[in-house]
Amino acid sequence: MAEDRSFIYLNNAATSWPKPPEVLAAVSESLSLPVFGSGRTTASQGEDCVTKARDALSGLLGVKTPGHVVFTQNATDSLNVLIQGFLKRHAGTCHVLTTALDHNSVLRPLHEYERQGRIRLTVLPFEDGRVSPGAVAEAITPMTRLMVMTHASNVLGTVQDIQAIGEVLHDHGACFVVDGAQAAGHVPINLESLPVDAYAFTGHKALLGIAGTGGFAIKDPEAIAPVRFGGTGTDSFSLLHPTGMPERFEAGTHNYPGLAGLAAGVSFILSLGIKRIMEKAGRQTAYLIRELEKEPNITIYHGNPDLPIIAFNIRDLPNDDVGFILARRYKVIGRTGLHCAPLVHQAIDGGAGCVRLSHSWFTTDEECRIAAGAVREIAQNADRSVSSA
Repeated sequence: MAEDRSFIYLNNAATSWPKPPEVLAAVSESLSLPVFGSGRTTASQGEDCVTKARDALSGLLGVKTPGHVVFTQNATDSLNVLIQGFLKRHAGTCHVLTTALDHNSVLRPLHEYERQGRIRLTVLPFEDGRVSPGAVAEAITPMTRLMVMTHASNVLGTVQDIQAIGEVLHDHGACFVVDGAQAAGHVPINLESLPVDAYAFTGHKALLGIAGTGGFAIKDPEAIAPVRFGGTGTDSFSLLHPTGMPERFEAGTHNYPGLAGLAAGVSFILSLGIKRIMEKAGRQTAYLIRELEKEPNITIYHGNPDLPIIAFNIRDLPNDDVGFILARRYKVIGRTGLHCAPLVHQAIDGGAGCVRLSHSWFTTDEECRIAAGAVREIAQNADRSVSSA
């Protein structure tokens, strides 16, 4: 089926589109052949897509041991496994840190465990889109055992200094779990050298895979207790779940078509190179912001994002209305609302939400020009309407 380019898709921070042809081909091929699971079947489709995806992610994320890359359903699933597993491993109430920049995939599990009395939670504020390592140091107490935070804001597009924050945490013996849902595929990541204990990723955003894929990389598996148990295709006589990696955290049948696509998506990124991806994204982001800044009634919430994410509002026009007009009149698909990050919006727009445009490697300069012109035209019309009222 031919790709539909009758609209301009700028919602890649939610789910990337279009997918590389290689991804679609890999998913299709996986579905057209019998499943190959090492140790589980006598059949073979000639390629172990699970191992291929593990190796590709290890290369992209700088993981020395591919077996320490674990597959789950998505980043939210990964974060739940990591948080639950950490609390299971460490008995007693502990102090946990997170940030107001974080997504509900972090905030909701932590607030639920705070409600249950299992943790004491501190949410750190941000300034100019970033959380200061100094603020982390000041918030640490003798009971601080864990920090869970985003690598990059899905609203402001700002990349956090996880190197410095991780060093502060490790100096105090605290575990550091990072939500890489937005960052993986956009910025260089070398977990071998970063002071990060576990790093969650999702497949359907900048890694260019399909929905229902994700996972995490972990340095010390013993620091996190497993919370799922079942079949692994290994050591099946034992009625206890295997403790080796990656089976320690994986149970049941993998999403083979999804992992075939994820392997292809990551391979596509590696073939381009992160530097090349960043350069194009930076150029297009700067152009869009320059164009939007020409209209005085457009508020841009971060004028220099690190990722291709532009969050804005038009004065006196609800963000949902802006999104509706963009889609219906101009065929520009963005995203409106709170973006599952309520504390960011409390800080930047009083909880009203905003319009978010997020482009990808496949977004053309012409599409950026059309989208910028559409937003400016909406803003100009809104301004005239207010002036004449």
